[in-house]
Amino acid sequence: LSGIVTSGVPHPPSSLQRQQVVAPLRTQEPKRPVRYWSSDESRVGLLSVARRKLTGCGIKPVGTTQWRFRYRWLYGVVDPRRGDSFVLEFSRLDSHCFERFLEEFSQQYPHELHVIQVDNAGAHRAHHIEVPENVVLLYQPPYCPEVNPIERLWGQMKQDFAWQQFEGLSELQEAISGIAGMREDGVHQR
Repeated sequence: LSGIVTSGVPHPPSSLQRQQVVAPLRTQEPKRPVRYWSSDESRVGLLSVARRKLTGCGIKPVGTTQWRFRYRWLYGVVDPRRGDSFVLEFSRLDSHCFERFLEEFSQQYPHELHVIQVDNAGAHRAHHIEVPENVVLLYQPPYCPEVNPIERLWGQMKQDFAWQQFEGLSELQEAISGIAGMREDGVHQR
């Protein structure tokens, strides 16, 4: 089940579409709470994130750029209704890491049924992925990152990293934990 396209403008899955996914699940396990999450991955690394700078009229902005191509992948989900999030860090983007992310997420919230909106990345569509029994994947329309609320989290994180330089991946990992407010188990602290 994916979103609707009207006049070339994509729309996220509607509440009716979500209900069509959730209704059969509620009949199977009526006492289990159902939560809706949005998921995505983002790459962050030692290469400086360039953003706009405020300067005087006619003055060219200057910023120091670091050209080191070492990076980490952040896998995350966010619950748009409650504001909860869960983020884990991996060294690469592939189906094995995505499967591990789903396992860790499922173990963190074992008593709920989770409908997770994902994009059409190859890592999400691999045939050998074992999806935990309390997780259902809901695919969003292709090429529509604007319908995924977690994109705002990644944008804000990269804005916070603008023009920063890190000595190594360990310093970057500390900054990620500080900005994301993550605990050791990957749960976002508000």
